[in-house]
Amino acid sequence: MVKALARSEAATDEAEAIAGLIAAQQYKDALARCAKAYSGPLGRLCMALTGSQAEAEELVQETLIAAYDAFPSFRFEGSVRSWLYGIARRICGRHNEMKNRRQARLRLVHDTGRGADAGELAIERERAVRARNALATLKPSEREAVILRYDAGLSFREVALACGVDEAAARKRVSRALTRLRESLADV
Repeated sequence: MVKALARSEAATDEAEAIAGLIAAQQYKDALARCAKAYSGPLGRLCMALTGSQAEAEELVQETLIAAYDAFPSFRFEGSVRSWLYGIARRICGRHNEMKNRRQARLRLVHDTGRGADAGELAIERERAVRARNALATLKPSEREAVILRYDAGLSFREVALACGVDEAAARKRVSRALTRLRESLADV
């Protein structure tokens, strides 16, 4: 609990430092701190939304470039983190629209344990396929909300900011998505 609180305080301090750099119009320094603090989580979000490591890396870079360009218009209405996730979500959405024209398959990244035996890997891959298929049945807005909430670890308020809706709508999207996921996975 103490470690989690310390991590939370450190993350808050980092977010405040980045916001301070943006307010002081020190955009290059703000971008460097954003890249250091958020490129990993943004990469996981982009992978969850696109299913490709290579695409995710490119989309994180596009997100950071877009954020740099948008720093002058940052309104300090929410956290820098949720603002970055919103940018990444929109960039991934546009990317997926183009990608879906060529192919109609969504993938969700899954972590494979190192040193696991073949049986465990096969079971894990089967779970990942079921999860991808269940996620593919969701509406895009619900899929994004549930991924932002549980994969990216955003609060409902941050999900709302990232998706451009109010907090109640974000909660409803996540709730509907979870209900559909339970129904979809129960059928298997």
